[in-house]
Amino acid sequence: MNFVNSQLFLDVQLSGLFADSKTFADAKAKKTWQYACQCYEKLGPLQDKALYAFVIDNFIFESVELPDAKINTASVSDYITDLWPYLSREADKPQSSSLLPLTHSYTVPGGRFQEIYYWDSYFTSLGLEDIGDIASIEAMIFNFIDLQKRNGCIPNGNRAYYSSRSQPPVLALMVDLVWQAKHRDNMNTQWLSQCVVALEQEYAFWMQGSEQLSDKVPAHKRVVRMANDALLNRYWDDEATPRPESLREDLHDASLLPESERADYFRNIRAACESGWDFSRRWLADTNLTSIQTTDIIPVDLNSLLYNLENQLAVYFGELNNSQKQVYFNHKATQRKKAINTYLWDPSHYFFVDYNIRQKQYSPILSLAAVVPLFVKCADEEQAHCVKQILMQDFLKPGGLVTTLCDTSQQWDSPNGWAPLQWFAVQGFKHYDFEKEATSVMHNWLGMIEMRFSADSCLLEKYNVCEPDNRAGGGEYSVQQGFGWTNGVTSRFYRLVFLAGS
Repeated sequence: MNFVNSQLFLDVQLSGLFADSKTFADAKAKKTWQYACQCYEKLGPLQDKALYAFVIDNFIFESVELPDAKINTASVSDYITDLWPYLSREADKPQSSSLLPLTHSYTVPGGRFQEIYYWDSYFTSLGLEDIGDIASIEAMIFNFIDLQKRNGCIPNGNRAYYSSRSQPPVLALMVDLVWQAKHRDNMNTQWLSQCVVALEQEYAFWMQGSEQLSDKVPAHKRVVRMANDALLNRYWDDEATPRPESLREDLHDASLLPESERADYFRNIRAACESGWDFSRRWLADTNLTSIQTTDIIPVDLNSLLYNLENQLAVYFGELNNSQKQVYFNHKATQRKKAINTYLWDPSHYFFVDYNIRQKQYSPILSLAAVVPLFVKCADEEQAHCVKQILMQDFLKPGGLVTTLCDTSQQWDSPNGWAPLQWFAVQGFKHYDFEKEATSVMHNWLGMIEMRFSADSCLLEKYNVCEPDNRAGGGEYSVQQGFGWTNGVTSRFYRLVFLAGS
């Protein structure tokens, strides 16, 4: 049965029994969901203590607390090394819960996030590579390949309620990491072929419906036909309903809108979750979350990562001696690069920005997504120089690079900084030989990490890079500790700074 549509699920999520709506969405039934729902229907609607007692009698809630006493907090590096085993999970056994079981081991971010997350896993992989654990990265790749076969896309995370959306396409980055580290020297083309099939399937997912686009139907799901016939992509979700893991919050916000606008609101909220930037002023028409317009936005980071996917497929088909597909994907990458320069480079700001297809104009929001064209090397030298200048002048703060220049209550805005975006920026700078600037970002980030670590005794999901003395805030939940991608990027920065100094 579809548990998230049951009366029991609705009553618990709307009751506010749990401060975090994700708690019950992730609960495991002691017997089965169907049994719990049938028992609930016999008892009738319950409230308050009676409802809580029923839930405790019928469900198991796994602890998300880390065993701090067992983790070395003498230094940030020691903490990261000791934490990896606690973020590692063995292959899953099927259970009566929202978890989509994985057939290989995997690494979770930590805190409330006790499942694999798609784009998180790439940044986590940087730290796993640093300790030589290529096997764990490879296992996560195979999990994503398996999830895509079962689900039709690589979902946001391995929860049933995430299955209608994906996340930024980073599988090609993970594949290339393992290819270079383990399989390229002995030309293990059998391994590569298996991965290329999956990467082609992912590309088809993002481009689904592109062949049917026209002047009358310029967009379908995640692909958009622009005025010059170029194809670019947007974030989307196949569902236009409240998120089960944020049911109470979504229904509350939607109640502020006319009923005719609520389905679009739900889809746009979900699409922003697919972006990984949930939420940011990038997606909003004004400062209110109810003005969200994600599906009207052509994001510069998404299209840059798809450019990378097209390029990687061309390279891999060359390795596999398939010249026809190599030429095809080289052509697709060339077309996308031209479209990025046409629609996502704002010559008035000398900066890469998003594009609003409804308004047919550049987004006025300057964000750290502008570094991704440098990361994937689709910016020319002049563009890279301009982006670097603005980042160092306006975005670089005492604790690293700030996410946007908009100070809002959303967590993917100022004053917050996030490890993945620091990595995109540093590596992007290095691609264009901006070594001094890359080092400045790393030093600011590591200095802030060490200062916060002395106060927190852990690493966190996000940081206030403008005022590092203060903890980060914003968003739908409290700041989480662990934390997979912070561990991975911080580990890599320590390594790069050490190598530069040696």
